[in-house]
Amino acid sequence: MTGTATRHLYLTRHGEATGDESALTEAGRRQAVLLGQRLRGAPLSMVHHGPLPRAAETARLIGEQLDDVPLRPSAIAGDYLPYLPQAGELPPESAESTLRHLAGFPAAEREGGPALAQEALARFTGPAFGDEPSHELVVTHNFLIGWIVRDALDAPPWRWLGLNHCNAALTVIRYTPGRPASIVFYNDMGHLPRELRWTGFTPEFRACEPVTATGAA
Repeated sequence: MTGTATRHLYLTRHGEATGDESALTEAGRRQAVLLGQRLRGAPLSMVHHGPLPRAAETARLIGEQLDDVPLRPSAIAGDYLPYLPQAGELPPESAESTLRHLAGFPAAEREGGPALAQEALARFTGPAFGDEPSHELVVTHNFLIGWIVRDALDAPPWRWLGLNHCNAALTVIRYTPGRPASIVFYNDMGHLPRELRWTGFTPEFRACEPVTATGAA
């Protein structure tokens, strides 16, 4: 059964975490607050978040910037591998290294992830039910964002690989009945000052950041 109202799905990766991933860094807390301030004007009805501390803390800080938007912990917004490809699905030149990399993740993330990923698609994507447009935020992790964006683009299941998201950046996908999913924007960091952008990526990505003639972002 297909929904009858437009869904606006807001996705973000948790803020920058400490080395042991038990909490956010000071930078991560600032990122979360700034994202919450950006979202004040959005008509959000719910903030879903993964159960791990870094996602829960990010959601709490975002929620403190909003007006009475409830927070809801959700296992399907957690950190897991959403799909495990077979060698024949992957480009031959990268198949071996990709499979070796995925095999290094904990068994719980590999074995339970695909079922959770299907639940996430059923809960968070596609047109919404009811008469009014839906606006919900999911505070989650890099892999699930890649999985949902891949689905919106009708890309092969393995192609969640290589879709990377910065900490506290924002992605919005619109699902309108009778139309293909539309990615309004992806990995947007406009609410973050330059020193808080590109965390969660290796340092060379900062070279992609545009600068003005004076050298300021």
